[in-house]
Formats: sequence, C-alpha cells, structure tokens
Amino acid sequence: MTIKFLFNEAKITLTERQRLKAFIEDLFVTKRKKLSSLTYIFCSDQFLLGINRQFLKHDNYTDIITFNLASPKEEIEGEIYISVDRVRDNANTLSVSVREELHRVIFHGALHLCGYKDKRKGEKKRMRMAENMYLSSYFS
Repeated sequence: MTIKFLFNEAKITLTERQRLKAFIEDLFVTKRKKLSSLTYIFCSDQFLLGINRQFLKHDNYTDIITFNLASPKEEIEGEIYISVDRVRDNANTLSVSVREELHRVIFHGALHLCGYKDKRKGEKKRMRMAENMYLSSYFS
C-alpha cells in the first residue's frame, strides 16, 4: 500500500504526514477495501479547473476530484486532486480551520474510493456523517 502527497502549485502545510498516511490506510482496512496506491495532488483552483474541464466536462471550480484508476475487480489505485484555494475559501465560509477542512476533503476523497457517493441528499448525508466520524477520530 502506497500513499503519496504531491504539491503542484499549492502552498499549504500538511503536518504529521506519516500519521495521516497510516490513518488513511486504516480507513480502507475498516471499509474492507484493498488499496494498491493512492496519490493526493494539492493544487490551485486553475489547475483543478483544467482537470474538471478536460476529464469531467464541467466548467466550474471544485474543491476535490477523485479518480479510481483501477478496473472494478482490482485493488484501488487512486488519484485525488484537491484545490487548496477552494479548501481555504470553504474553511472561511464554514468558519472552520483550514487544517480541519483540508482533512475533511482528504477523507472525502478516500471515502469516494471506498464507494461513498454524494450526488443525492441521502448520499450527501451519509458522506458527511462518515467525514465527521473520521475527523473526530483523527483529531481526538
């Protein structure tokens, strides 16, 4: 299992990386999902907008895009793109720390790879409950 953090055009502090990697690995184990590799790419709004336009045909800013690059029966091989600009704006809007919001989207992407969705109201509620549980567990 390999988890990497890459910083593309993004200036943000991500502390306790080894602890965070171990926590994410445990998340996959708890969800009974086999993880081969996972790369988090922290980037700017403009960079992620380009990804959104190219691969999803959406013309809007977003905080996160998650790609599972493996075939359905294979171990998960994922890339998660996170806009540091959106994380900062969302943290301000939600009156939470940038650190908390950053970890929320980190766990959000992992949960997507574990099968969680967030398009419908019930899915969003389930996703938010899982995010909150992992945030609480990580920060306690």
